[in-house]
Amino acid sequence: MLFKSLVGSACSLLGAATAFKFAPVEVKAQAAALLHSAVRKSSVVEQANMRIELIPALSDNYMYLLIDVDSREAAVVDPVEPIKVVEAVRKHGVKLTTILTTHHHWDHASGNEKMVKLMPGLRVYGGDNRVDAITNKVSHSKNLKVGSLNVKCLFTPCHTTGHICYYVTKEDSTEPPAVFTGDTLFMAGCGKFFEGTAEQMYKALIEILGRLPPETRVYCGHEYTVSNLKFAHHVEPDNEVIQKKLAWAKEQCSNGEPTVPSTLADEFTFNPFMRVKEKTVQDHVKETSPIETMRSLRKEKDNFRVPKE
Repeated sequence: MLFKSLVGSACSLLGAATAFKFAPVEVKAQAAALLHSAVRKSSVVEQANMRIELIPALSDNYMYLLIDVDSREAAVVDPVEPIKVVEAVRKHGVKLTTILTTHHHWDHASGNEKMVKLMPGLRVYGGDNRVDAITNKVSHSKNLKVGSLNVKCLFTPCHTTGHICYYVTKEDSTEPPAVFTGDTLFMAGCGKFFEGTAEQMYKALIEILGRLPPETRVYCGHEYTVSNLKFAHHVEPDNEVIQKKLAWAKEQCSNGEPTVPSTLADEFTFNPFMRVKEKTVQDHVKETSPIETMRSLRKEKDNFRVPKE
């Protein structure tokens, strides 16, 4: 019970830290990572066209190994702990060719330099010159390949001015697509507006990501789901989908299991930042404009004290 309580407490605190961490805080983050690395489990999502391994990193980050089943070529998303990535590559017996970096923050991009040293010749993609070891700067709608998989770059500035999400499909496949959303879209939440505006986040969530196929699986940068759902419940206390999802997420987290991925269709049912057109959400912040609702929600979330239970 003590073990389970420790894990549950840790999960309920996810999302408290920001990407701006100076040396003393980094030491604490590394110490926290020792706890989480012992209890947070990796998992693999198997499809006929692609395989995705969720690799926990630091205290609450996710790295993703994206494998093209046909060619056995692979890419890694935000490899902040390169040794874990190398171990996963060897385990799956694949050829890693590509690093997909969502944004320049240290907890997403600081492993790039070491990753390139461990596996020379890797292509490093990102939307910002601040991305470590970048070899290929990309912009909105840029297409690239990982084996037979198509990767479309989606420019989603707000959390940072150069944030990129990566949308992965395969031609003629009936399997769900995948999108790696970094710190733009989380399960039941969104990233802080460090370098952008509510208008930009609205465009990113509703007009870009929100228009992808509803069945698209969402792979985000952090395990923040429990705290995000507690805020969602605060915004819509009568939303039964949120209540059920929160109970499920707590159980997942207490067992060290990921809450990722969700789907875009699901996000529209419980994520308040995807529900800014809903009257219940607008009424909560006393706004009628979706963009003003987005702005007010983010401001409230920034100051929200997450309940312990």
